[in-house]
This record gives sequence, structure tokens and C-alpha cells, in this order.
Amino acid sequence: MPSQPLDLAAVRSFENLEFLARQLVDGFITGLHQSPYHGFSVEFSEHRLYNPGESTRHLDWKVLARTDKLFVKRYEEETNLRCHLLLDVSPSMYYPRPGFDKLHFSILCAAAITTLLQKQRDAVGLVTFSDKIEAQTPVRSTSTHRHTLLLQMQQLMERTAPSTEHGGTDVAGVIHQIAQQIPKRSLVVIFSDMLGRSQQDQTDTLAALQHLKHQHHEVLLFHVMDRATEAEFDFAERPYVFEDVETGQRIKLSPAQVREQYRAAMQQYTQELALRCGQYKIDFVPVDTQEPFDKVLHAYLVKRGKVR
Repeated sequence: MPSQPLDLAAVRSFENLEFLARQLVDGFITGLHQSPYHGFSVEFSEHRLYNPGESTRHLDWKVLARTDKLFVKRYEEETNLRCHLLLDVSPSMYYPRPGFDKLHFSILCAAAITTLLQKQRDAVGLVTFSDKIEAQTPVRSTSTHRHTLLLQMQQLMERTAPSTEHGGTDVAGVIHQIAQQIPKRSLVVIFSDMLGRSQQDQTDTLAALQHLKHQHHEVLLFHVMDRATEAEFDFAERPYVFEDVETGQRIKLSPAQVREQYRAAMQQYTQELALRCGQYKIDFVPVDTQEPFDKVLHAYLVKRGKVR
């Protein structure tokens, strides 16, 4: 059963991100089991699919009776996944407007994934970055640690957009740094609009993603955009002054003057990004901030299944 898009204006009225994340996860799990496409068991944090040929000693017969699927009880040592959440907090992530921006959307998704990780007894850490790493936490699985992460995310939601003097985004530099720091094979989940200032920035970012794979990490990249304006350039036909939120550079024009060229350039950029990610075996998920959160949570669970 598809969920309805969450009203981000309503989200701003929630003072407790932890409560909201639980609501998102509970609604998502309920939707999974109401769907005719059962990909996960009700107790997905406690079970895994049975592999033909292995011992039937740990089969859960109660789950078999409910779902007509074979699941094996999963034990503590089987769920020790380490996940690093990388959250882009650069000025462009505050687009298009407060409360409806890419950063709010990404934080809500990251908070829900953190809650899922805790349900599955997995360890999680948070990295926020712009042109450098701004904050980095340890990777732990305790409920106290999860609470601390969600408080940090809550504070990010309440932060105002930085000025253009703050600097741009250095996705490549941050990813290279993280790749060197992570000692064990981990799942790295990235939320970013992947916007750089030049073609060289894109080349450097792709090389950094390849670095993560070279270090044997699994990577899930959520390419977060406001599709209507950032991909389709869907603006009313009147003169605008467009401002680069990361450099402050301004240009005055009417959308029709550049729309076709802009769309072509953005399509080429995203196709190249998706193609290279495919070559590196990185899961690339384009996400529109107007879409339901379920797409992100489902992609995470699918990826987590692949890591096993």
C-alpha cells in the first residue's frame, strides 16, 4: 500500500524528531505488510530468509504459518552491521525554502534509518559535512547513542542556512577522508545533492566513491533534489534573478531562455553519475523531496540485505 507524502510544513511542528522517526518507521513497516509484495518478515530485525540446503533447526514455524515463507531466526552475532550516515549540510541543501528544503528531507530519512538500525541492533555513526567534516560521531548500537544522534539531527533541523561566505561543498574531500578512517567493512549511506562548482568536482567525487569501494565498503548514495526546479527548471515565465546559494553569484534571465539547455546539462550530469555508480557497484538512488519517504527506507533495507 503506497504511503502519502509527508507534509513537511507539519513536520516543523514536531519538537521531537525521535518520536517522528518512530512514526515514519512504524508506518513504513505497516505498509510493507499490507503490500502484496512481501519482501521482509514482520520481525525483519530478528529473521533472515532461509537458504535452501542449510539446517532447518532454526526455522521459525510461526512466521511460516503467517507468511507462507521460510525464515531463520537471526542471532546477535549475525546482525553486527556498521553503518556510517554521511549528511551534506552545505548551503545548497537549504534549497528551495525553509522547512521544505533538501536538508530537512535528508534529516528525516537519516533519522528513520537510524531508528531502523537500532531495531536491527546494528551500529550507526553520523558525519555532517560541507566543504569539510563539521561533526563526526562514533559508531555504536546503544539506544543512548541513537538518542544522541537524533538530538544532533534535531539541532540541524533548527539551524538557519549559512551565508555564501560559509563555503561550498567538498563531497570528494570528505569521502576520501572517511574512506581512510573507517577501519572495518561498513555500509556508507550518503545524502547529498552532489552539486559541485565544476566538471572537475564531479570527476573528483566519482574518484572518491571509487575509493570507498576500493576499501571494501558498501555504498548507498541518495541523490537528493527538488526535481521540479532543479531538474526540470519548472519556473513561471517571468524574469528572475537566480543566485548561486554557495557562491552568491547572480544572473538575471527568463527561464525559457535557458530551460532546454539546462535540462540537457542536468540530464547528462545525472546519467553520468548513475552510470559510474553502476560501474563501481554503488547503489545510486535519485530522490525527489516531494516523494514519499518509503522509497528511501525501502532502498536502505534492500541494500542492507545485500551486505549480508
